Amino acid sequence: MDERKQRFEERYRTGNMPWDIGRPDYNLIQILDAYEIPRGKALEIGCGTGDNALFLAEKGFEVVGTEIVEQAQEAACKKAKKRGKECRFVLMDILEREIPGGPFVFAFDRGCFHSFDSEEKRKRFARSVKEHLGAGGYWLSLIGNADEDRKGPGPPQRTALEIVQAVEPFFEIILLKSGHFDSNLKPPPRNWVMLARRR
Repeated sequence: MDERKQRFEERYRTGNMPWDIGRPDYNLIQILDAYEIPRGKALEIGCGTGDNALFLAEKGFEVVGTEIVEQAQEAACKKAKKRGKECRFVLMDILEREIPGGPFVFAFDRGCFHSFDSEEKRKRFARSVKEHLGAGGYWLSLIGNADEDRKGPGPPQRTALEIVQAVEPFFEIILLKSGHFDSNLKPPPRNWVMLARRR
């Protein structure tokens, strides 16, 4: 089994999931308010227990959420059913298989891109996101920020250069700004908010 998948399965098994905040990330809300992203098919990569995907559905998107951890995918399906929202949650790895339902107009990941340690894998991830988007499709990624002088544990940290090197071959970067994850942790971890458009 892939070491990354094992790591996330262990986090869900033990309940050590600081990213699972029980609400959509405010960075996603702000970007949708600030940019004219067309409504249509949306893909959330690494959807966790589904809060961001359900928010996208409420905003008029037809949403497919992917997960590599079965426990998270099952929790997302239960949330959608309870709220009466039409979202499809699939147990798939975007690096291993094409996600059905595309092409998508919008892709979102909150902490997937930054989970890859090598430049080659980050570039492969960016290429895969591009291949799932239609012409001019948008990708919003929330990425741990290497400029944070961290005292304890937190999300993987990437530099602006690492992001640009992986993303620019496939996307025009529209926005790359320093911010914070929406988090129950105090203080919240710093992030990069990256919005890019498919070349």
